[in-house]
Amino acid sequence: MESHDLRIFKHVAELQSVSKAAEKLGYVQPNVSQRIKVLEDELGVRLFIRNNRGVSLTEEGSVLLEYTNQIILLMDEAKSLVNPKKWRGSLTIGASQTISAVRIPKLFSSFLREHKNIDVKVRTNDKQKLQEMLSYGELDGVFINGTYNYSQFEIVYSYFEKIVLISPKHSQFEKQHDQTLIVNSDTNCIYRNKTLDIFKESNFHDLAIMEFDSLESILQAVHDGLGISIIPADVANIRKEIQTIQYKELSETIKIDFIIKHRKQQPQSLKKFIHFLQRT
Repeated sequence: MESHDLRIFKHVAELQSVSKAAEKLGYVQPNVSQRIKVLEDELGVRLFIRNNRGVSLTEEGSVLLEYTNQIILLMDEAKSLVNPKKWRGSLTIGASQTISAVRIPKLFSSFLREHKNIDVKVRTNDKQKLQEMLSYGELDGVFINGTYNYSQFEIVYSYFEKIVLISPKHSQFEKQHDQTLIVNSDTNCIYRNKTLDIFKESNFHDLAIMEFDSLESILQAVHDGLGISIIPADVANIRKEIQTIQYKELSETIKIDFIIKHRKQQPQSLKKFIHFLQRT
């Protein structure tokens, strides 16, 4: 197996499409298909199954993808250690849109001041997709809340997030049961679920709920007087200049864990990041 073929295989597997992989790599589609066929012939198994949307991995393909990620990781790491002036280390972290809003950029800002030769990427997605990406090796680690696949992943760092109830300036916190709840449309969003749980515990029934796809939309909705919501305190602290919104810090907190995949050897960039987190 050649490393070049494995990189092509990785792109097809992650994009679930031969044509998309070819476009991203700058190749013509027949060349990509041919390299996949070479791999399949060498291994004596099918790596992909074609479907209406593109391709999906076979069981054997999933096994190869896991090893491919490790091989490519070790090759890239070797290059960055042998010649750090030419080859940079890399670190790819996943988080939900809300979790990644403020705290994570601050962490990376401090981390990169110490490790300037590491390229950092942040991928945002829902909780289930992030765990899937972590298991396939597309991510080095994920900031997550709540349960996760304990057999595959482990917690290496945790922090507690303060939360804030925000409401339009003209409304009264005491009359929260008359308000519309503004929440993220992602049913796994921790702040959405915290908002719903708090008001259920308060025995408020038949509450109106309005869903939005982004944190910015939620803030704008509260600003426009559409209802109330719960957001991270870090987000609220940098938005307090918005005069049309009032803020009330709650006693509850949300635990955020940084999880990584169980494996004997961790990439050097990830080791450095974990060490940085554990001493912050």
